[in-house]
Amino acid sequence: MPAMINIRVLLLTCTLLILGGYARTQGQTTSPPMKLAVLDFGDTKLGRLAADKLTSNLRGSAALAIVDRDLARAAARGGGYAYSLNMTLAEARDLGAALGSDFFIIGDAQTLRRSPSTLPVYFESYASLFLVSARTGRLVLWLRQSVKAERAEIAERALLVQLESADLRDQIAPGIQQSHLAEREARALPIDPNTPIIEAAPDDEKKAEADGLRLPRPFRRPIPEYTASAAEAEAEATVDVIVDINEKGDVTRVEIVRWGGFGLDESTASTVRRINFFPAMRDGVAVSLRVLLRYNFRKPPK
Repeated sequence: MPAMINIRVLLLTCTLLILGGYARTQGQTTSPPMKLAVLDFGDTKLGRLAADKLTSNLRGSAALAIVDRDLARAAARGGGYAYSLNMTLAEARDLGAALGSDFFIIGDAQTLRRSPSTLPVYFESYASLFLVSARTGRLVLWLRQSVKAERAEIAERALLVQLESADLRDQIAPGIQQSHLAEREARALPIDPNTPIIEAAPDDEKKAEADGLRLPRPFRRPIPEYTASAAEAEAEATVDVIVDINEKGDVTRVEIVRWGGFGLDESTASTVRRINFFPAMRDGVAVSLRVLLRYNFRKPPK
């Protein structure tokens, strides 16, 4: 009988140890909240208030840890940030490092008086929101909230209500989690030692000629679409894209290295992938080359 009691005690002890270990493992594998900084949406009262409302909304997500707004504002100012929505990857990474966050949101919020030729005058309050990865500098998500009303104060109040909505929070928080997982998976991918190293084109065409290199030339020069979203926002931006072109003149890789949002990045990448090139030539032999293409988007005249 005493032997049976000891066995039961032993089994109970083992079970408790296993359960305790499982609980500790579960606690260790739970992802910590992502640190998110929200900067002012312009140097205006509405820009600051809109950012405050969105920040308050996002505090309701357990997946996010919001950086103190005053600290974020001071860090951004110290890093030279001037409310730009058109940034290179390096500029965005530098800003993210200054903020000490995993992701950050920048934006622009304004109220504009509209005078259509065939409609009564109205006011539009809008907030353009850009979610950026501090680690990669990439633009993860862009959103534009907009309200139209007969008076400016009505439009602004309605915009602030939108910025406090659960629907908006449910777009931003999952976007952060998905981007975080994608970045983690990308870091886990093995590096293929057989991947060829592609030479970057010189910045100066005369220097290239002096080195015996003729740069790639497109058969034709299609222009990326200025998107409806960009037109609605009256956005102006420069989009830079790194392009790998093989010895046959085919585009093998496209990477946006300066983003503009409003669908302009996707429009640029889609256009570049369709371009056929005369390949680069070095001393009469076709070679692969990495080039930088720049596209300037300007709002069309009214």
